[in-house]
Amino acid sequence: MPLQAKALGAALGEPLTLHSTLCRREAGAFQQAIRSGDEVVVACTQEKRLFAELGTQTEGAVSPVRFVNIRETGGWSRDAAQAMPKMAALLAAARLPEPEPVVTVTYKSSGRLLVIGPLEDAERAAAMLADVLDVTLFAQGGAGAQERRYPVLGGRIDSLAGWLGAFELKWSQGNPIDLDLCTRCNACVAACPEGAIGLDYQVDMDKCQSHRACVKACDAAGAIDFGRTPQAATENFDLVLDLRAAPAFAQHAPPQGYFHWDGRELATLLKLRELVGEFDKPKFFNYKQKLCAHSRNETVGCKACIEICSALAISSDKSRQQIKVNPNLCVGCGACTTVCPTGALTYTYPRANEQGLKFKTLLSAYAGAGGKDAALLLHSQERGQALVQDLGRAAQLGQAQGVPARVIPVAVWHTASTGIDLWLSAIALGARQVAVLVTREEAPQYIEGVKAQMDVAQTILNGLGYTGSHLQLLWADAPADLDRALQALAQTRQGGPATPARFAVGQEKRGTLEMALDHLVEHAPARPEAIALPAASPLGTIAVNKDKCTLCLSCVSACPASALQDNPQLPQLRFIEKNCVQCGLCASTCPEDAITLQPRLLLTPARKEARVLNESQPYGCVRCGKPFGTLKAIEAMLGKLAGHSMFQGQALERLKMCGDCRVIDIYSAQNEAKITDL
Repeated sequence: MPLQAKALGAALGEPLTLHSTLCRREAGAFQQAIRSGDEVVVACTQEKRLFAELGTQTEGAVSPVRFVNIRETGGWSRDAAQAMPKMAALLAAARLPEPEPVVTVTYKSSGRLLVIGPLEDAERAAAMLADVLDVTLFAQGGAGAQERRYPVLGGRIDSLAGWLGAFELKWSQGNPIDLDLCTRCNACVAACPEGAIGLDYQVDMDKCQSHRACVKACDAAGAIDFGRTPQAATENFDLVLDLRAAPAFAQHAPPQGYFHWDGRELATLLKLRELVGEFDKPKFFNYKQKLCAHSRNETVGCKACIEICSALAISSDKSRQQIKVNPNLCVGCGACTTVCPTGALTYTYPRANEQGLKFKTLLSAYAGAGGKDAALLLHSQERGQALVQDLGRAAQLGQAQGVPARVIPVAVWHTASTGIDLWLSAIALGARQVAVLVTREEAPQYIEGVKAQMDVAQTILNGLGYTGSHLQLLWADAPADLDRALQALAQTRQGGPATPARFAVGQEKRGTLEMALDHLVEHAPARPEAIALPAASPLGTIAVNKDKCTLCLSCVSACPASALQDNPQLPQLRFIEKNCVQCGLCASTCPEDAITLQPRLLLTPARKEARVLNESQPYGCVRCGKPFGTLKAIEAMLGKLAGHSMFQGQALERLKMCGDCRVIDIYSAQNEAKITDL
């Protein structure tokens, strides 16, 4: 469709000039713009490389240049005539300042490569890498070449752990043949009557009949010793190429620097050749231990981040009442931040406030240009973005309908990195839908985690009377799949707040979530007393069984969010529902099993007020009358200890006394033996 430069300029508040051959015949206009000092946005991503070259060749060029794709996402679509508001939104977002720099994680690799697998396959791979990498082979059977070109290890692998630049291999050398001493003369192979020695130069002990003919044949080299004690060894490597059928790392996201190769895609070997030197990646997360609901007093509560991490980068440290995140193993999916109920783990690439600003800019520019019923399509920067672009090209050729006019694509580092706080904020800010595009890139647990959080958010929206399906997972691995999913999405309509919110998304998850909820509740068509939520909810209350609860208040000390509180003046257990994150630490800590979690969203003012869950009469000391416990707790203690041999007579009576009177009674008793008497 012809671009409406005047309408786009009016929507963006600046005059726009339409260029059709900016990278060719009209390149002078681009060069003049980048000399001006003003920020330059080029609405074309196809010729980024050419524009970069023009920039380096232009004398006096000082303007920063950004690129945005409005062609495949809007212009190449059957809805192109209605896509001007979306284009205005994409152009407005392209002018946002760059996110603040993040802390980086550094890897150092000197090119020490371990190749594990059948010897002939390992040697074949090594031949394509040895000119740039220092290769060591770990033989797992097979026949090797006569010429020994690489160091060869053999034995049993006990463990392999680490990451790029820091892999540690622990193995046991239990075979009678020492591969370091073996000269590959093949004398032992020829001498063995059982054929127990192959061209991997290791003895198959299941076949060996202990003739020891091989030992005599190897007398000169001395590489064979059946009496050798198995020895444990440790080797360090920078890179690992695994040719075995079963990979050493079974998780969805193996450590960086580890490659499991079936021998077919040469791209794997090309990647290995490039991994020599020093490499930086963003530190994708920020962790605040004081907010973490994982552990208190070595009791585990929330484990959501540990269970969802596909890189096994998160582990429990109960002794320090926290989790441990290994930044070297983290791949930046952000799923841990999505399922974290407290915001102890936050995503930094980009930060939540930066992502929220982008959503707000897109939605306000879209609405300002006359757009209605905006839907945000969150997709990855790799496979997801390629699908969106392929769909645009297919639409331009008439083979698909393309991205609908009201669907605004938003590239994110990983589709699991946004959660309930950002989704509900987007709805409050004017979006009618938020769709997340998942492909074969995403780990299964990520998809399940995102879906569970979407169920919570959707239940809240529907409970407030907003009709339709506002949050959806779209599954696609081909442009045709995406086209069908987007057309189905575009044909539905959803309710939302009549007035878009104006708040700024913050970095703190709970604060942002509360602002989004306040706006959604304020404009809600329905307002029940409470909305029951799914089990994955970070919002809810607790139920206390008053018959079981003795008001020991161990749950108060365990609560990481100050949702449970005591009363210094009275034996009471109080609760502020707004603070509760449903971590379960209170239920795990309670010695009487008196606490049950109840996920819900309470919509009355009582949600933000302290209310009494349980209370009891104070128990007064039988000697001085001073309260020192609760009636229920003392009665429970007396009932449990009454039959114990150490608590008979006056000893049982002392349990009814305060601490001071108990000491006085012990020292004033005349009819009891004391240690001082002995």
